[in-house]
Amino acid sequence: MESQMIPVSINDKFQFSCSKEAPCFNECCRDLNQFLMPYDILRLKNGMKISSEEFLGKYTLRHTGPETGLPVVTLKPDTADQSKQCPFVTPEGCRVYEDRPSSCRMYPLARMISRSRETGEITEHYALLKEPHCFGFGRGEPETVKEWIKSQGITLYNEMNDKLIEIISLKNRVLPGPLDMKAGSLFFMACYNLDAFRSHILNNGMPEGFNPDYMDEAVNDDVKLLDLGYQWIKFVLFGKV
Repeated sequence: MESQMIPVSINDKFQFSCSKEAPCFNECCRDLNQFLMPYDILRLKNGMKISSEEFLGKYTLRHTGPETGLPVVTLKPDTADQSKQCPFVTPEGCRVYEDRPSSCRMYPLARMISRSRETGEITEHYALLKEPHCFGFGRGEPETVKEWIKSQGITLYNEMNDKLIEIISLKNRVLPGPLDMKAGSLFFMACYNLDAFRSHILNNGMPEGFNPDYMDEAVNDDVKLLDLGYQWIKFVLFGKV
């Protein structure tokens, strides 16, 4: 049996539950190929009460996107386990469940977005992903796609992830091809290494012509700091306010 992608609308219902009662429990946490978005890292490092530098060094690998040339971060599999399982999985389940990444929260939903060139409006598209190893379907109470997004706490993840997609789209328009080493390091810092970015702006201030009115708040609020990082990247790397 092959994996299936079944298109669904925001008000379509499906029945799915992942729990110890499912015979596949923890199977999706093996053979890891897990990409992390900046907001994923923000939540995980804060939930674990460690710095972004420590989290990135201990739990992630850094790559360069072949199409965008941008830094990409993946979760480092548990090297002690030959099945390449997630470093956070235990026999009892996920030990970082409250701060699990957006792709884990969304599953078994897949979300795609498209942006109108004329209006900039984002359109969401959803599909159910049915994989041979997963026996979660038919369990739990039926929910609509909209209800699932709310119950799994996905809304803010999607909002922050969409801002990164916007930057990638901007980069491809104004600066196609790979970034140089310095630009790549600045992009990585502002997106993924938030604690280093906080230190950078406190020590160096903001570049001339870029004066966000919420910098003081951002220094003490990581969500606002990440948003500031996105705006900073637009200005510093791509010349957009």
